[in-house]
Amino acid sequence: MNVSLGPFSFQSAHLLLLISLLIACGVGNWVGRHQKVKTGKVLLDMLLVGLVAGRSVFVASWFAQYRAAPLSIIDIRDGGFTPWAVLLAALAFGAWRMLGQPRLRNPLAAGVLAGALAWFTSGAPLLLNLSERKSLPTVALVTPAGAPVSLAALAQGRPVVLNLWASWCPPCRQEMPLLASAQQRNRDVVFVFVNQGEDGQSVMAYLNGGQVALENVVLDSRSAMGREVGSSALPTTLFYDAGGRLANSHLGAVSAASLESKLAGLRKRD
Repeated sequence: MNVSLGPFSFQSAHLLLLISLLIACGVGNWVGRHQKVKTGKVLLDMLLVGLVAGRSVFVASWFAQYRAAPLSIIDIRDGGFTPWAVLLAALAFGAWRMLGQPRLRNPLAAGVLAGALAWFTSGAPLLLNLSERKSLPTVALVTPAGAPVSLAALAQGRPVVLNLWASWCPPCRQEMPLLASAQQRNRDVVFVFVNQGEDGQSVMAYLNGGQVALENVVLDSRSAMGREVGSSALPTTLFYDAGGRLANSHLGAVSAASLESKLAGLRKRD
């Protein structure tokens, strides 16, 4: 799910997107070499235009959530983009540039096709939709009191939001009030908070601090859950449909809009 480079973690799909962009630039420049046409800047502009359009459509779609925290609109770490808007805007910008610069047409078209081929053959689309390959984890868990519990027993055939967290993790603490509120509002979805690597005393000390009121807090003292789902970063939030299939994931602190969009996606799958 993610790739770690020192203290930084990146979603694998995003890294593959960067590689695909580099391939697109290389192929476009190679095709345009005789006419001395460079496609790198245009391809980067296409990506930026697409991302701005995708972000704008996403914010407009979930403006009620962003209204409470307007500055979060520019915090793109929440992953809030509308894919079809990204694609259409990028292609429209590329077509506009080709109309204005005929010499750019063949190199840019070749670069876009090469990048798209690299993206689709890299397995990145599967990483963005893992429902057919990933099911609800079966890692052995215990309650803070030491009683054994399984995710399947907690789910009971309902959608699950699985949050991997630790009390020492600042982004985890940042998103906890939002997740706690969502847990209370969405009783048709089971929220499970899987603590990674801490003992019951530490977890209870944090919970008893009065900062958040959470249900379904469980312990994974060996951090086995992170290894099973393929994420070493905290927080990581995974969204499973009622059939126990992974429908979506989020690396880092989730925003209100991003959370609501993923919950809406879960309900569409039921």
